Amino acid sequence: MVLGVGGGIAAYKICELLRRLTESGHRVRVVPTEAALRFVGEPTWAALSGQPVETGVWDRVHEVPHVRIGQSADLVFVAPATADIMAKAAAGIADDLLTNTLLTARCPVVFAPAMHTEMWEHPATRANVATLRSRGAIVLDPAVGRLTGVDTGRGRLPEPAELFEAARLVLRRGTAEPDLAGRRVLISAGGTREAIDPVRFIGNHSSGRQGYALARTAAARGADVTLVAANVSLPDPAGVSLVRVSSALELAEAMEAERAAADIVVMTAAVADFRPVDSAASKIKKSGAAPAPLELVENPDILAGLVTTREREGTDQTIVGFAAETDDVIANGRAKLARKGCDLLVVNQVGGGRAFGTEDNQATVLGADGTVVDIPTGPKEDLADRVWDLVVERSPGRTP
Repeated sequence: MVLGVGGGIAAYKICELLRRLTESGHRVRVVPTEAALRFVGEPTWAALSGQPVETGVWDRVHEVPHVRIGQSADLVFVAPATADIMAKAAAGIADDLLTNTLLTARCPVVFAPAMHTEMWEHPATRANVATLRSRGAIVLDPAVGRLTGVDTGRGRLPEPAELFEAARLVLRRGTAEPDLAGRRVLISAGGTREAIDPVRFIGNHSSGRQGYALARTAAARGADVTLVAANVSLPDPAGVSLVRVSSALELAEAMEAERAAADIVVMTAAVADFRPVDSAASKIKKSGAAPAPLELVENPDILAGLVTTREREGTDQTIVGFAAETDDVIANGRAKLARKGCDLLVVNQVGGGRAFGTEDNQATVLGADGTVVDIPTGPKEDLADRVWDLVVERSPGRTP
């Protein structure tokens, strides 16, 4: 693996990424820019990687490093990817070892940008990102947060642990094309909470792990991902735009705001079927008498609503639903698929320590075309990848 390091203050974070990569067994060659060495010196990169570190094309010329490094790589991962590096990569400029490596690499290439918001939003940078993505490179969207100095906004480098996950998921796909490139994906995850009072709520056991696995694997396959997360306490996935919500009504509002721009919508969130008619303004106290009955009202059916809107607008959007069942899994799943009208329904059995909060999952995917695909128990990212395989097969806008 080649780890390209750009000249940004976030270069210090890449030491942690490098440690995670080497400790997991990867052979990593660090190729920094000259500017990167102003932030983290060559001895640090060499010590952490156990490999020689150069920036120019004139070192060890007999080994032709400007060609050989890229030719032999299984993955080139550039982080932080500055506006300068991406501009050079888009234009095919090769004026140092890293940019030469980018031109000679025939393996997957990932850019993890980090820069001030104004630089990320500049038309030149947006055009360069679009060019790189059109050529098959994966460009992760930067995170939102604290930047250099007092500034805050989009442009922050994702945390090293999430960059590691992004690299690992791309590596596990080998040389497979980023088949979701150019696709805008909207995913919901987690479980909604319906307030009874400021302290108590009606909720469920969903941890959001399956939705987050879908978001991470979609980003690793080149998608532009927006994740609407309901009460999830997991780390923010690298390269994913995150919208946080709590209640079913907030989730419905967020999905409505984002759905028009999406080519693919996946509803993994566990949405409460009911909410209290009234939520008390203060904590409800014990009075010694039996509590008043809790009057409930139905929440909107978000998945069915998305399908209805798609049909009314006549778009070719692909919609995937998830259904958690405790018994009669397939029969209940078929009935729900008929009611919802989505293209695929991923049905899994929950309860008894299954699915909620676990690292693995199993499911049966029911298609509106009558297909049935069983996905055996395994890591949630495996199930996510299989779902994306099925989506790509059916999506009208799939990559040839």
